[in-house]
Amino acid sequence: MALLGPNGAGKTTTVRMLTGLISPTEGEATVAGLPLRGNENRIRAQVGVLTETPSLYDRMRVADYLAFFGRLYGIPGVELGPRIEQFLRLFDLQDHRDKRIGSFSKGMKQKVALARALLHDPRVIFLDEPTSGLDPESARVLRDYILFLKEERRRTILVCTHNLDEAERLADYIGIISRGRLLRYSRAEELKTEGLREREFRITIDLRESRNLRVLKAGPGESLKGNTANVTANITTNVTPGVSVDISDVIVDAVELVKNTAGVKKVTNARQESTSRQIQGRRQDPEGQYPGTPSRLSISIVFSTEDPRSTNPQVLRSLLDRGFAVISCEETTRSLEDVYLEIVGHEEMANGRSWTSMAPEEGRSYGRK
Repeated sequence: MALLGPNGAGKTTTVRMLTGLISPTEGEATVAGLPLRGNENRIRAQVGVLTETPSLYDRMRVADYLAFFGRLYGIPGVELGPRIEQFLRLFDLQDHRDKRIGSFSKGMKQKVALARALLHDPRVIFLDEPTSGLDPESARVLRDYILFLKEERRRTILVCTHNLDEAERLADYIGIISRGRLLRYSRAEELKTEGLREREFRITIDLRESRNLRVLKAGPGESLKGNTANVTANITTNVTPGVSVDISDVIVDAVELVKNTAGVKKVTNARQESTSRQIQGRRQDPEGQYPGTPSRLSISIVFSTEDPRSTNPQVLRSLLDRGFAVISCEETTRSLEDVYLEIVGHEEMANGRSWTSMAPEEGRSYGRK
């Protein structure tokens, strides 16, 4: 499970309660099959904990430090040596085994803290920002080891992180916490649709097959300019120089149709890029076709709605009635970041705050002079 939330949301406090470091004011919890209250010492023997700012014994050497904690956890001597060697290799600490921890960088200290948390093969593992300070290669090694513990060793792991990509890679379940309240808890893929009130869809239109494409009488090489209402035209062309095809009004028409459909909340572009394009083609023939124009001349329009069952058929009907050749209408993939910001943002507004109210005040100086 990944536990997400802004600073001060209660993630670290939750971990401290579940590991018996502080007593909850109310409520019950079970950790490693044991009720939390009255079993704090037994629970601590079965969990591994990496805190956000781990405290290490800086004057001890790495191998001695791990051996000390291994004995505290009751690891038999015949097993302790091989386990220490295993984690020294895993985190690339073999060449530093006899160095004092106080001489290490932040990333090196993070590796030592991780080795200490995992040394006794705990049933439940709590990791607070586990890849903080690690170089990319070490972070990848740790992520792979977490997945090994989850899938092969069947360990329960709770990761507190601000790294949403990492949370999505590692977690089966994701919880979002704010102001001490668990706002959402579900599988990552379910969260992407459950967490947002609006769902987003992309419609692709083939302008080559649409009835309302216009051709301007202009010389070769003239460029198309026009306001396309912030919607990107995805254009593919490879034809003989001829006349410029004017699609700007057509795009605006398509966007307005979608925007004015009941139930559409907003219309955005599929990609942020320039909408001024040069298209070379030929004049319309007597049958209304455009010989030499590209076989695929398409635009993508992205819109959001709270009720796709009702709204999407109306959007398609409006475009088809106007003569647009709709190729596809598909739901876009929401990112976990979109979901997280939406959920936490609603919680802040419900408590009288907004993202804009948290921005620096105008005219106020921040940071050191």
